[in-house]
Amino acid sequence: MAVLDAGQAAVTGRMRFKLPPALRIALLQIALLALLLAAWELAIRFGFIAVYLYGQPSGIIAKAGKLIGSGELVRDAALTAWEAIAGFLIGTVLGSAAGLSLWLFPTGAAVLRPYLVALNGLPKIALAPLIIVWFGIGLSSKIAIAAIITFIVAVITALQGAKEVDADLVKLLRSLGASRWKTWRTVIVPGAMPWIVAAFRLNVGFALIGAVVGEYIASKEGLGYMIYYAGVLYDLNAVWVGIATLMAVALLMYGAIDLIERRLLS
Repeated sequence: MAVLDAGQAAVTGRMRFKLPPALRIALLQIALLALLLAAWELAIRFGFIAVYLYGQPSGIIAKAGKLIGSGELVRDAALTAWEAIAGFLIGTVLGSAAGLSLWLFPTGAAVLRPYLVALNGLPKIALAPLIIVWFGIGLSSKIAIAAIITFIVAVITALQGAKEVDADLVKLLRSLGASRWKTWRTVIVPGAMPWIVAAFRLNVGFALIGAVVGEYIASKEGLGYMIYYAGVLYDLNAVWVGIATLMAVALLMYGAIDLIERRLLS
């Protein structure tokens, strides 16, 4: 009996100290990253891959510390984040509103559809030179590129979400005498909200692409410029620092989208 009690106590103790699922996943993610970096570092040190082609984790950390200490990385990250966030908000909000509004005008939506599809399929980098000419090489051109890219995606996604709302529910409201405007306001907009939130997630990446492309073409600051200039100098450690910082900005933006999603869909 004492042996059984001891066994039950041991099992209870293991269960008591079991890590929460979220913490366990976070630790596994950190462990995976550490494992990849360690393997990369060892491959460089033992000569399996060339440092001048791939960079080196220890060199990347040292370069990041240097750029943070000089304030250059913080300045460039803040600028690119501001360009991406401003472009994201302008393009996504206006695009979502336009896409939802097109449900009220089915003829207009049918007329505009091929143009929207063509613009969506167009490589957006082709528009960058025009936007630089129209808006100059300052901050506004980077925001404009990000806004245009996200606007097209938001319009198409919101319009499709409006079309996917339960048709039977729409017919029921119309049969009860609800106007097209009231149907749109009470059924279409709430029903399309999951699609709009999905467009938010897509547009995080597109907004960053727009900001970075603009910095590639015409800029002397920002993460895009830093990555481009470091690549020209074959400073791959600095390139990786820029890429990692862009990923961190994207994760922060995704975290903000999660908060918005909880508010909109709760």
